[in-house]
Amino acid sequence: MAILNPQHLLEQAERLVEPPPAGPPRQVDIRRAISSAYYAVFHAALAAAADEFIGATVRSDARYGLVYRSVDHKALAEVCTEIGRPRPSPRYVRYSPEQGFGEDIQVFASIVLDLQGKRHAADYDPMIRVTTADAKLAVGIARAALERLGNAAVAKRKTFLALLLFRPR
Repeated sequence: MAILNPQHLLEQAERLVEPPPAGPPRQVDIRRAISSAYYAVFHAALAAAADEFIGATVRSDARYGLVYRSVDHKALAEVCTEIGRPRPSPRYVRYSPEQGFGEDIQVFASIVLDLQGKRHAADYDPMIRVTTADAKLAVGIARAALERLGNAAVAKRKTFLALLLFRPR
């Protein structure tokens, strides 16, 4: 399976906002850059979940694709929202780490929600005008999110990924 490399998505976003030979970058490029920044964290979460439960060494296996494709944007937002609450809802509290998810996962979750909102605006709101600075900020916080996900305590990260894949009832 050829998964999207989050770093490549961020590099693409940076290229999109490079000044063209004449004038500023076009709105379509700036908006696409913001969208790519969100997709970098989205695909990082999907790959982390599939790597954890199927294995990074078998990315060409159909089971890997099944896990990778099982998460949608709404599910990611729901889990990230729960992580951001002072106390998770009854559905989630049973599965949440006793001492919470920790700063790294909480920051990752917060950035995911922020970037998802920015992506929705960039992709669907014809009334806004985004700037190169907006796109560069989105790329910067996406890079921070990837670092936080990678640095998270193993048990807290695994719990986050499990909740991403398996909806509590």
